[in-house]
Amino acid sequence: METISLLEDILIRRQTLSGGWSFFGSSQVSVEATCLALLAVGSLTPESGNHRLDWLLGRQQRDGSWPAFLGDRESSWTTALALSVLNVMSDVVPARERAFQWLLKEHGREANWLWQWKFRIADRNVRFNPAMYGWPWSVGAASWVIPTAFSLVAIKQFTACKRVVDAEKRIQLGVGMLLDRACPGGGWNSGNNVVYGVPLRPHVEATAIALLALQDEEPVSAVGAGLAWLKKSARTTRSAESLAWSILTLFLYQEPIEDLKSSLAMIVGEGTGVPNNSTLATSLLALKCGRMIHPFAVLR
Repeated sequence: METISLLEDILIRRQTLSGGWSFFGSSQVSVEATCLALLAVGSLTPESGNHRLDWLLGRQQRDGSWPAFLGDRESSWTTALALSVLNVMSDVVPARERAFQWLLKEHGREANWLWQWKFRIADRNVRFNPAMYGWPWSVGAASWVIPTAFSLVAIKQFTACKRVVDAEKRIQLGVGMLLDRACPGGGWNSGNNVVYGVPLRPHVEATAIALLALQDEEPVSAVGAGLAWLKKSARTTRSAESLAWSILTLFLYQEPIEDLKSSLAMIVGEGTGVPNNSTLATSLLALKCGRMIHPFAVLR
């Protein structure tokens, strides 16, 4: 049995009795792990795909959002990931519209005038433009690179046929935030780029996911530098998740990925040594690049 089939089988068998996926085999279902698993295996058969989407749809909260974990009430960044799942796997418009509207309204705390004053005048330990804000991990927190990037992808996908004014404004703010937070030497850290005057080192996953959000934007210097840094870093990374996100991004930028896919296949093996279901699902998506519709592609 080839690697992809082995990984699919393992991921399907790890589904919890409640219907979703946890991170490490517990009974606490993670919306992030579930969304990535749905993208990786949810379309294997029509019946299983529809059944699993029903599970996800049934966990959407009244305000249109999703929590980070089943049982939580607090809305979270996973709403963006859930919307991307529905964008590529479902035509359920009401649920997608509600998630889209929630994302449009959600923002990092930098959007508040008091926080903008704080970072412009009172707190100079970090260097960024607070007028450019994205999305937080959870409601009430500051903007971070990864939730901002996923939110941009989801909104761009949902409005691909018709970019409404409110969405365009929100996209411009989010894109501006990502470009402003790029590390001086290329790539992205998880949050800021300079703290106490010291440039921060970029992270592979943050860089790959930020570039996913910028795939249809003008190829400005920050994008080019980030892509160059990611191509170099991907060749030496031994983290399955980091390598998987690199592959998913480089594929969209029409960069060669076959050698990277071979390296990833070697790292994950038969899947039994990958306990994190989010990592396993992301690895599956990366290994399937070119065989399936890319789940984070944005139509130009």
